[in-house]
Amino acid sequence: MSSSACTDKGPGEAPEERRFLSTSEAAALERELLDEYRFGRLQLVELCGHASAVAVTKAFPLPSLSRKQRTVLVVCGPEQNGAVGLACARHLRVFEYQPSIFCPVRSADALHRDLTTQCEKMDIPFLSFLPAEVRLIDDAYGLVVDAVLGPGVRPAEAGGPCARALATLKRLSIPLVSLDVPSGWDAEAGGDAQDAVQPDVLVSFAAPKSCAGRFSGRHHFVAGRFVPEDVRRKFGLRLPEYTGTDCVAAL
Repeated sequence: MSSSACTDKGPGEAPEERRFLSTSEAAALERELLDEYRFGRLQLVELCGHASAVAVTKAFPLPSLSRKQRTVLVVCGPEQNGAVGLACARHLRVFEYQPSIFCPVRSADALHRDLTTQCEKMDIPFLSFLPAEVRLIDDAYGLVVDAVLGPGVRPAEAGGPCARALATLKRLSIPLVSLDVPSGWDAEAGGDAQDAVQPDVLVSFAAPKSCAGRFSGRHHFVAGRFVPEDVRRKFGLRLPEYTGTDCVAAL
């Protein structure tokens, strides 16, 4: 494992506990779940998508919202974060929110196609374009879920449509919920005003990434209850306590 936090210890010695994961550690943890524990990719996407929707319900409880505030725009990119966004939208519909979906780039990946079909079968509308006039989005929706880019993906690398979508999301007045890493942020260093969104809510998957130390929004949730205890110890994670049967915990 490339991170010194996990390699500088002697045999049988656990790493020092910490709250944040580097990019290499996050990738190694995911490989551990996929290769050693035989989690499937769909399984992890579903767990994170469900937990993301639950985090939305905790930050924006349905009984406290007007009919207009229950409308949620979920913006899904072509990578794994976008797949989580699709699963999140489906669960939000089950929780009686009113999601719509916009995909700046449609993915040919089979997982994306299956999740898209599920959303379509549940009559979740897909937008053909994202209005460039931010006021139209602010007026139509109560909040937006940012599932455009994942860790390590910069807007320029994702292509023009994703970069244009992020340029619009940066100017919203309504609350923004980012999944795992706010789109455009460097997973290690964080984001700046030039190329990154500034979310009100962050939902970290498995454990917060290093950039989460720079998050200054209203709510930060961890969706990591699926991480086995010995994996938590191996990576030295100090995860929060979960209440009852909750699948997310507030930091």
